[in-house]
Amino acid sequence: MSLGRTWSVVLSGLVGDIVEVEADLSNQIPGFSIIGLADKALGEAQQRVHNACANSDLSLPRRHVTVNLSPANLPKRGSALDVAIAIAAVATEAPLDRQSLSETVHLGELGLDGRLRPVSGVLPAVLAAARAGFRRVIVPHGNLAEAELVDGIEVRGAVTLRDVARAHGLDVADVDAEPVAALEAAGTDDTQTPDLADVIGQRDAVEALIVAAAGGHHLLMSGPPGAGKTMLAKRLPGLLPDLDDATALQVASIRSLAGLPVTTLRRRPPFEAPHHTASAVALVGGGSRVLQPGAIARASGGVLFLDEAGEFSGHALDALRQPLESGRIEIHRVGFRAVLPARFQLVIATNPCPCGNYGIPGGACTCPSLAIRRYLGRLSGPLIDRIDIELGLQRVSATQSVATGVTTVDARGRVIEARRRAERRLSGTPWLTNSEVDGTWLRSGPLRVAPAITRPLDDALHRGSLTLRGYDRVLRVAWTLADLAGREHPDATDVGGALYLKRGGSAC
Repeated sequence: MSLGRTWSVVLSGLVGDIVEVEADLSNQIPGFSIIGLADKALGEAQQRVHNACANSDLSLPRRHVTVNLSPANLPKRGSALDVAIAIAAVATEAPLDRQSLSETVHLGELGLDGRLRPVSGVLPAVLAAARAGFRRVIVPHGNLAEAELVDGIEVRGAVTLRDVARAHGLDVADVDAEPVAALEAAGTDDTQTPDLADVIGQRDAVEALIVAAAGGHHLLMSGPPGAGKTMLAKRLPGLLPDLDDATALQVASIRSLAGLPVTTLRRRPPFEAPHHTASAVALVGGGSRVLQPGAIARASGGVLFLDEAGEFSGHALDALRQPLESGRIEIHRVGFRAVLPARFQLVIATNPCPCGNYGIPGGACTCPSLAIRRYLGRLSGPLIDRIDIELGLQRVSATQSVATGVTTVDARGRVIEARRRAERRLSGTPWLTNSEVDGTWLRSGPLRVAPAITRPLDDALHRGSLTLRGYDRVLRVAWTLADLAGREHPDATDVGGALYLKRGGSAC
């Protein structure tokens, strides 16, 4: 009997597991069977492989072909193993280079005409192959650009199954075929960066936004329609430093897993703004068979903006609480568990009531008191407690309708310099920004602030108007204010300013 053997990858979130694909012949009734805990999509691969081989002049043996996907106890999902299954089956009789097969990872779905179709998750799959020590990977031509983002491994793009066979030394005729292009997502052009100089009035809000960017702090903005909440939020990514190599690769991997086009490593932090009708699953991610990253994971490394937060369901908003604390999402489904990164900056914008005029000078609120309580109650106390900066905005009056004079370039320079100070101070620790620092270490570690300076916080904690988590968040913001001012340690002004921002300081 002749045995064909090669390799592929299956994904659980961003973690890729190497799968050995073995094809063997037996003298049973002619047929084709796949074993090894394959799902329905893989179970249907036998028909795709049969037709693709027949249309590529790569005839399968007229005996029973058994394909084993090992390890057998690892669930296999999706169609990315099609190419590996086909080439292993062809290798049972065709004179393919066995060493070449054993050193190559194959990814891709097969069309009935033998062309390779792009699949999602190629980038994290190629990363897994490179980390496992493989020297070469063959991917669909439509996934070639994203696969080539991985260093240390040879990447080949194949248009048809014939191209894959020729790569392993089989002499088959070359037939011109149009490659299957990767799907392009609409609205992915981010070449235009909105400038902070466009903001009219709201000088205090602009400064609060710079503080949030400098320390990586979460921000809540409350105010009437037209106050500029969305305008400010959209300018936050432009204030953040460019992504480093590791984070940019992680962001690209999440986009690849979500089926979004990846051609280059984006250095600009991502910006996700899900609609207020989004469910908890749409935010967190999931799926019964194939994992789809939610808005939280797609925003990792950047900004998650929830506009009209009072219109979100309470269940969806409370799903943010665990990722805000841990910086990761654990998704448990029957048959698999996946962990996705969730280290993002949260920006929440909400109106004071359904009509938007509650408590607004000159506004006439028509909402019943019960509707106002229900609307604001969507933002639970535990979620608010995880917000570093709470900002109240008012509409810009005629006397304030002038530009702040603060440009994105100038503000970004201040943010980068403040972050450099924080990195130098936190060198030797696992943290890079003030928002990440552990609360216990912040209160009792080597950078503990003098008791005389923290007395307002201690009094607020004693009165019960501030929780211990809120206490820690005020200290983190105080350190950011000190970094922006160029001070080595926070003073009483920084602590007072941070406490003011935490308690919903009004910006007008």
